Amino acid sequence: MAAVVLAATRFLRCSGSWGRTRLRFGPPAHRRFSSGGAYPSIPLSSPLPGVPKPVFATVDGQEKFETKVTTLDNGLRVASQNKFGQFCTVGILINSGSRYEAKYLSGIAHFLEKLAFSSTARFDSKDEILLTLEKHGGICDCQTSRDTTMYAVSADSKGLDTVVGLLADVVLQPRLTDEEVEMTRMAVQFELEDLNMRPDPEPLLTEMIHEAAYRENTVGLHRFCPAENVAKMSREVLHSYLRNYYTPDRMVLAGVGVEHEHLVECARKYLLGVQPAWGSVEAVDVDRSVAQYTGGIVKVERDMSSISLGPTPIPELTHIMVGLESCSFLEDDFIPFAVLNMMMGGGGSFSAGGPGKGMFSRLYLNVLNRHHWMYNATSYHHSYEDTGLLCIHASADPRQVREMVEIITKEFILMGGTVDAVELERAKTQLTSMLMMNLESRPVIFEDVGRQVLATRSRKLPHELCSLIREYQGRSVGLPQASAQLGGRLALPQAVVGPCRVSHTRKPGLCRLSSPGVNGAAKGRLWFADLIALLDPAVYLRAPWQESPLWVPLGGAVSTALSC
Repeated sequence: MAAVVLAATRFLRCSGSWGRTRLRFGPPAHRRFSSGGAYPSIPLSSPLPGVPKPVFATVDGQEKFETKVTTLDNGLRVASQNKFGQFCTVGILINSGSRYEAKYLSGIAHFLEKLAFSSTARFDSKDEILLTLEKHGGICDCQTSRDTTMYAVSADSKGLDTVVGLLADVVLQPRLTDEEVEMTRMAVQFELEDLNMRPDPEPLLTEMIHEAAYRENTVGLHRFCPAENVAKMSREVLHSYLRNYYTPDRMVLAGVGVEHEHLVECARKYLLGVQPAWGSVEAVDVDRSVAQYTGGIVKVERDMSSISLGPTPIPELTHIMVGLESCSFLEDDFIPFAVLNMMMGGGGSFSAGGPGKGMFSRLYLNVLNRHHWMYNATSYHHSYEDTGLLCIHASADPRQVREMVEIITKEFILMGGTVDAVELERAKTQLTSMLMMNLESRPVIFEDVGRQVLATRSRKLPHELCSLIREYQGRSVGLPQASAQLGGRLALPQAVVGPCRVSHTRKPGLCRLSSPGVNGAAKGRLWFADLIALLDPAVYLRAPWQESPLWVPLGGAVSTALSC
């Protein structure tokens, strides 16, 4: 009996295995592809019937990235950069800003920035402008700097004609009604009050360092409207400025993501032969002054104890910014200065680490990592058409001011020393990476195209800039020497390497300068004002142009900008 049961079990196992084998090698079951119900039997690897063949972008060399520039009969330049996508960024950049306000009320450019995209000859209000842009999914913005004013719109490429017409109306036909001017006064007044209460002092320090470096000329003029000029602004004052600086020969119509021929056609339609609201097309009196570097000291003392309240208030700190003259963006030394700025790097003491964050820059390694009481140490490089400024911003507790100034001054002196090859390559790689990462954004490409064409009538492409960065081998470009001294003057040895230079003699009695030699070694010496004595409450300092000595009490937060 047991044998019969065992034989039956073996038979059933074999039959089960045989049955499964038949199913495994049988005809495949019907499979419905994920194409949808309309095409159940077409695999994803095959084109669908009745659907047009897709057209993919192809690149045949660098010529596809070329920026095209056309100059109209009235002098206005039209520049475009091809970029594939549904949306485009178009705007008008104007060679105007706070540096041209020497003969006008200071703060006009600041007012014009706030008045942008208000009522015009065609549009009765700002709401009507925004509703028009909404039809094309568009947004608008206006930004002013010391040397450039920029009106920009991002919208669907199909609405290019509408966008260019709107920009032309906003720039050339603003109404500037009394109500709009009064509302702008309130906005500017609020911004000035907010600027003085911000815990972040960087905007105010940048304003102060320019004021110290270029005393009462060009880029040293106030970018923000002074409080005493807010009530003096009027339609007549604004028109007198617009008449001289909003002229076609000082404008560039730039576009990214548009066809060049279409953009030129729209420019001829809306920007050629248009009579502006102020009546005159040609400029009468244009300021062509060249920036004169003077050097100086600007200080502001503030009590921040009532700004940040609560159980963990923001600490009251002393902020300083020390700067030296560099070069303009038109000079060959611009790339070395950019590499130097990246090599100095820096940031806040609470910045997150990780690749690309500059944790191996000099201001991190030599300053923030070694001195725990330093809250911030950051390098900045401001470059303009005829000058530039290399600065270091530092923050610390008021009781540590003396040490902070000594450390920052030492970093400036070390710029004239030798540069490690690994350090140089790291800075060049990081600069290239940052350049290419920023140029992935359409608005950044637009601003780059507009600013370069406005300044040079052409554009250096990204691969050209990357080649210049790679080719830089750390050659010296003329470093003026600097020293901070206490009690007497201290001469430094001749320096080679490190991009800093001197263009002309500054105010007598403050410092002495000389031109660099052919090989980059300075033939003379440069003397700092006494930075340590300036910020030490126990020491008085008399500047050559001042009647009384300066004294900075350390009871509250102090912001100091120096340019030597």
